[in-house]
Amino acid sequence: MASPAICDRNNRNDGENGSRSMGLCGKVMNKVVEFPIKLKKLGQDDPRRIVHSLKVGLAVLLVSLLYYVQPFYNGLGDTTMWAVITVVVVFEFSVGATLGRGLNRIMATFLAGALGFGVHHLANISGEIGHPILIGIFVFLLAASVTFIRFFPRMKARFDYGLLIFILTFCLISVSGYREEEILEMAHKRVSTILIGAFTAVFVCIFICPVWAGDDLHNSVANNIEKLGSFLEGFGDEYFKVAGNGESNRAHLQGYTSVLNSKQSEETQANFARWEPRHGKFRYRHPWRHYLKIGHLTRQCAYRIETLNGYLNSEIQTPLNIQSNKVQELCMKMSSESGKALKELAWALKTLTVPCAAASSHITKSRAAANNLTSMFRTSSAAAAGVGGDQVRLLDMVPAVTVASLLSDVVAYAEQIEKSIQELASFPHVQFKSAEPKTLQSCNTSSSNVGPHRVITMDRLASLQVQEPHKGIGTKLQRVSSAI
Repeated sequence: MASPAICDRNNRNDGENGSRSMGLCGKVMNKVVEFPIKLKKLGQDDPRRIVHSLKVGLAVLLVSLLYYVQPFYNGLGDTTMWAVITVVVVFEFSVGATLGRGLNRIMATFLAGALGFGVHHLANISGEIGHPILIGIFVFLLAASVTFIRFFPRMKARFDYGLLIFILTFCLISVSGYREEEILEMAHKRVSTILIGAFTAVFVCIFICPVWAGDDLHNSVANNIEKLGSFLEGFGDEYFKVAGNGESNRAHLQGYTSVLNSKQSEETQANFARWEPRHGKFRYRHPWRHYLKIGHLTRQCAYRIETLNGYLNSEIQTPLNIQSNKVQELCMKMSSESGKALKELAWALKTLTVPCAAASSHITKSRAAANNLTSMFRTSSAAAAGVGGDQVRLLDMVPAVTVASLLSDVVAYAEQIEKSIQELASFPHVQFKSAEPKTLQSCNTSSSNVGPHRVITMDRLASLQVQEPHKGIGTKLQRVSSAI
């Protein structure tokens, strides 16, 4: 008879096993329930994914019909499967990617097929003993040399898939042709089926709800610039905690983070866009590579903004007397004017419109504020170095100086982004339209509503110090603020 301790231990083990089984079943049920929700979210994030899936299914169906059309099957035979394989591996999300892979596969198949047939013919001349030796030498040399060519950045970016198919097709034709008497017929069928598959994929991709990589790149770069502008417009109120601005809006300011990791996607889209024909507002030979320059400047600006964002959560803040009397107004002006300028530039790029004077006006104002702030800090540091300990300490100004320096860098990158967009508009293959009359009128109105902005030079600061040599730093900075 089992002891009570053994019975208790068995009951406990049964309970643990039952709870584990229930836990495993619960996890499986949760996964089953979550899967349709994830599918729905995936389709809602980008409905083009659903359309793309249907297009791939249609293309595969069309080439599969070759099996059921007797004349085609009699001419192509079992090599019809290569058409299905070609559609599966060639059909990509965007037109540029599909065209690139399709043309790569067609060119590689033609070149490898012709070269494989030539090597096979040359090997036949060498005799029965030299035939396999010569084919082996050619296979080794071509596979090694083409693989090495794939390491070149330009070749890898545009022709990597073609080079891979070249190696595969050459080996299949040359090696299999060693035991195949009708090698020319085999190469002809394989090339024909690959052409059918590639053209089917390209036709469906272009003429049924096309997705253009150039459009995606164009909109992506413009949206990234707009995200930076949105952050800068709200940064000043959030950092200086301006009264009356309501609740904290930090979550809304985090849209810029996607800009930091946009390099790889932009380079991929630019490579795909170069394969695409003229479409919409983009002509043939549109300077897609120039978008990478604008994207690089945008990311450099986003890195500075990432550092600025760190100051929103930093425990080391600028003293209130420094914020309210000396730095707050100019920093907020630099931030808001730069944000407005970037938003104007993003709109101009997105609509392919020549930037109006408002963008240049906002940049000019932000640059003037940066120059004024730099002069103010120089004066403050010089005055603080010659006064007693009851005056403003230099260490108290370090956070404000850092924020001002980062904002000054942001202003500089905003200027470079404007120049890059103006340069893009000057390309001969780009059609930038001039701003509409209403837009120009609103731009001029926004520029005229702002009063004159005077820049404080070092000579004027020196004259202020000479007029009042015996007064403290507080009085001198008040004079500087009133002059600004």
